[in-house]
Amino acid sequence: MLFSPYTIRDVTFKNRIVMSPMCMYACDGEDGTVHNWHLVHYATRAVGQVGLIIVEATAVTPQGRISVRDLGIWDDNHIDGLRTLTTLVHEQGAKIGIQLAHAGRKATVSGEIIAPSPIPFDETMRTPKEMTKEDIEETIHAFQQGARRAKEAGFDVIEIHAAHGYLINEFLSPLTNKRTDEYGGENRYRFLSEIIEAVKEVWNGPLFVRISAHDYHPDGLTVKDYVEYAKQMKAQGVDLIDVSSGAVVPAKIDAYPGYQVPFAETIRREANVPTGAVGLITSGLQAEEILRNGRADLIFIGRELLRNPYWPKTASSELGISLEAPKPYVRGW
Repeated sequence: MLFSPYTIRDVTFKNRIVMSPMCMYACDGEDGTVHNWHLVHYATRAVGQVGLIIVEATAVTPQGRISVRDLGIWDDNHIDGLRTLTTLVHEQGAKIGIQLAHAGRKATVSGEIIAPSPIPFDETMRTPKEMTKEDIEETIHAFQQGARRAKEAGFDVIEIHAAHGYLINEFLSPLTNKRTDEYGGENRYRFLSEIIEAVKEVWNGPLFVRISAHDYHPDGLTVKDYVEYAKQMKAQGVDLIDVSSGAVVPAKIDAYPGYQVPFAETIRREANVPTGAVGLITSGLQAEEILRNGRADLIFIGRELLRNPYWPKTASSELGISLEAPKPYVRGW
């Protein structure tokens, strides 16, 4: 199954291997633009036969960057570089997505940082400003404009980053959202909901959302809460939930091979929505087990693809599958 095609809307991925979005911090000009590193990095994984490559967290505002070296999509000037990247990846037979992001209180750029409530991540980080309704509206519009630019740049998939303690995740969790207005309490999902609707106004392709399915805190959210959120996302037209966990507050996480897969499995089963599994998945056999047992629909590979850009070849050998080589590599394949 790992090497079977998978179709969402009118986009078909040649296999179920997804390069997970991973920050590269490689924007030397600190202006959010694509540099040679990005062109080499992502195109290499396309040559390596990854089915879908998702570009790292790409900031929808300058203020929303995790660091000043993050990619950006807050300005039309970013489109040309991103279009060059999508063209390179498409030439090698892969599909390409982009993760639209805002770091919220975890931003380390200079100037004011914003969050749903004025609570710092920890004692080493700054206290954010509580967002006004105007701030909220401007940020929703920024996500929409990011989606428009992604479409113009030729991306096949958009993933909204609602995980890992960044801005949208901060609205979802009761640990970080202490608001008493229409974006707090029982309405913590509203911010994400309005972003989804805004994005859909300008984007009709496959739409993913990455979530953190467990806060790892006694007063935080668990996968049961995210089943309910996932049902709402599905009703809004989200095609797949990319299921990660943690990082909304400091926490000790017992990470082991496949430790997040049960979250993807639970959401897939109980919300009846396609999911992606991610987190210490390193072998073809492990990936195949996840798919064959109906625990997820796509396999997101992160650090293993940093170590081995040709991991699909390694996985195919483990599974006894003959994977077609790029023609220039046939002699060594």
